[in-house]
Amino acid sequence: MAESRGTYGRLKVFEDFLGAPEVTAMATVAASAGNIGYVCVNEGSMLATVDEDGGVWAFTTDTADNDNFALYAGPFKPSNGGCFMEARFKVADITKCAVYCGFSETLDATNPVCPAEYATTTLTVNGTGGMVGALWDSDGTSDYWMAVAGDGGAAATGAPTVTSQTAVNDEYDVVRVEIGADGKCDVYLAAKGGILTLIKSFDSPITTSDLQHAVLLIENRAAAASVMEVDYFYAEGGRDWTR
Repeated sequence: MAESRGTYGRLKVFEDFLGAPEVTAMATVAASAGNIGYVCVNEGSMLATVDEDGGVWAFTTDTADNDNFALYAGPFKPSNGGCFMEARFKVADITKCAVYCGFSETLDATNPVCPAEYATTTLTVNGTGGMVGALWDSDGTSDYWMAVAGDGGAAATGAPTVTSQTAVNDEYDVVRVEIGADGKCDVYLAAKGGILTLIKSFDSPITTSDLQHAVLLIENRAAAASVMEVDYFYAEGGRDWTR
């Protein structure tokens, strides 16, 4: 038998939302179902979508401006062989919210903040840690998906990179974000039923030894609840065998 440090060198999280628990009033505290964590600003809810096949959960924010709901997994250390995440989701009304899908080093488990925001023509990177992902923000004058990255509150070179793909109400998008062990980061998007297409490659926008959370977050841009339905959420990284 070949020598091995262990059988399970990759950390893998996949949630297909089959048999969803129903939480009609989720308080502002981190919780989990399966291997994925959930947290929201003020009271949100998560309910099974019963009129679609394949397992879909509906995540609803509370009703104030900037209230949000986040799904997350991890943390992962990119230097341990790289990491990636992928999610498929849609939003009932994309015109009054922001959606972020990707990785974030900074994640507050009691008061989550969108890792990046785009207001008018200005990208703001929140938190003190590194982040890379895809962003849609209805506060921006550009109504298109964009690739974003940054660290320490500063945007990376080449961020934001605006695509030609707009988001459409109640139509699924797929986002995949990869972080290599060498720090290279790739952001992919499949909008409106298309194929995954590379939006942007960033050269070392983060520190690979820093821990990253895979995050899918929706945040209000008006004093009204937002609803995001998620078909699946996947995240993968390497195990640290040096410990």
